[in-house]
Amino acid sequence: MKKRFDYGYLIALVISLFVALLIGTVILTITGFDTGKALGALIGGSFSSKQYFGNMLEYAMVLCLCGLACDVGSRAGIFNVGGEGQLILGALFAAQIGVWLKDASPWIAIPCAVLGAIAVGGFYAFIPGILKVKLKVNEVITTIMLNSVAVYLCGYFSKGPWKNPNPRVISDTSPLDRSFMFGKLIPNSNLSTAILVSAVLTFLVWYVLQKTTKGYEMRLVGDNPRFARFAGLKADRIVIIAMVVSGMMCGLTGMFRVYGAAGKYQSSISNEYYFEGLMVAMIAQYMPVPTIVISLIFAILRWGAIYMEDTVGVPIQIYWIIQTAVIFCMAGEKGVRAAIHKARETRAAKREIAKRMEGGAAHE
Repeated sequence: MKKRFDYGYLIALVISLFVALLIGTVILTITGFDTGKALGALIGGSFSSKQYFGNMLEYAMVLCLCGLACDVGSRAGIFNVGGEGQLILGALFAAQIGVWLKDASPWIAIPCAVLGAIAVGGFYAFIPGILKVKLKVNEVITTIMLNSVAVYLCGYFSKGPWKNPNPRVISDTSPLDRSFMFGKLIPNSNLSTAILVSAVLTFLVWYVLQKTTKGYEMRLVGDNPRFARFAGLKADRIVIIAMVVSGMMCGLTGMFRVYGAAGKYQSSISNEYYFEGLMVAMIAQYMPVPTIVISLIFAILRWGAIYMEDTVGVPIQIYWIIQTAVIFCMAGEKGVRAAIHKARETRAAKREIAKRMEGGAAHE
């Protein structure tokens, strides 16, 4: 059974964006900035040059993959908050595999890096998944804790055994051979051919979740695990597989960041990208197509904010205020719609009572 997108929710999203931009406008006005110039830079900055446009698309790709990873887990009823740890571990191990295989052909090194990233990400997601189904340990708690462990592990390896031998570098791995890097689609930007692979992966996720029996089984397990078991589905197995696939996608995203943009592992390889992707997935109701659209919107605003800071001088924090306002508005969306629906029903009931009373009086 395919879940249909709620177009009322889409309207609520548009209204939330409008309210958020209105809040941003008020803040800009109060703080003395040229509101028209600032908003123009915010909305159009991502399209101001090829470099900004390419960076915006690469950022949208990362948000989209992180959001889709969350969609996969959520479809089976498991909440993967550990994607950040899975992403940076995938990035670290992919980078180091490239260092180890520096003398190998790219046709060997790159597939090995891909396999290493998805294996590490998948295994790191398997841990909270198995604890969830076997010991009923809350996956939110375990994934948050494992995020911290991943940060410390990556810090240890990138400052210790796998540290760049350059004494001026503090916490980076050695740079990759240039032949290992994905080709740039737009020069001087972060956009690489990794986005083409991401597009194929995005289509596969959409197809599996929306068009296949496996996607239906995952939804059945997520919506009603007890009924799924009575129907003969191996619910625990489906949950673990969904969690592992979610982790594999996060690990692969980390690999794309290294081989597509950074060229090595560094502590800034992910500035909490997964958590922003998680917010995107939540706003999109954990559905693939809306996740793609909202990722693009957030990426446009993010790189527009960077352009706005460079040209107008407005701090980039205005973007986080706008994003938070969108999330805040969408969080209250169900309550507002329920209140409106209840008010409509109350008015309709009062009109019906009034009509009956008028009809009774006329009959007398």
